[in-house]
Amino acid sequence: MRAIQIVVWLAALVMLCLPWLRRPLPAGRTIPAPTDELVKDRVCQTYVVRSRAVTRHGPEGPRYFCSDVCARRDA
Repeated sequence: MRAIQIVVWLAALVMLCLPWLRRPLPAGRTIPAPTDELVKDRVCQTYVVRSRAVTRHGPEGPRYFCSDVCARRDA
């Protein structure tokens, strides 16, 4: 019996909070885009978070590597 009361209270709490959670953002505010994405190492074919990848710039644009060892192998 006590478990049913707890479930009913939790359901009521969720129902009260849903409109607050779904409310739109104020005008002019947007949710920021994620800054880190996975990039593929062209040598060992692994994926690395862009902010932690070793970057080398070439004529075709930036190249991303998981380590200095892979970056040297590509040269």
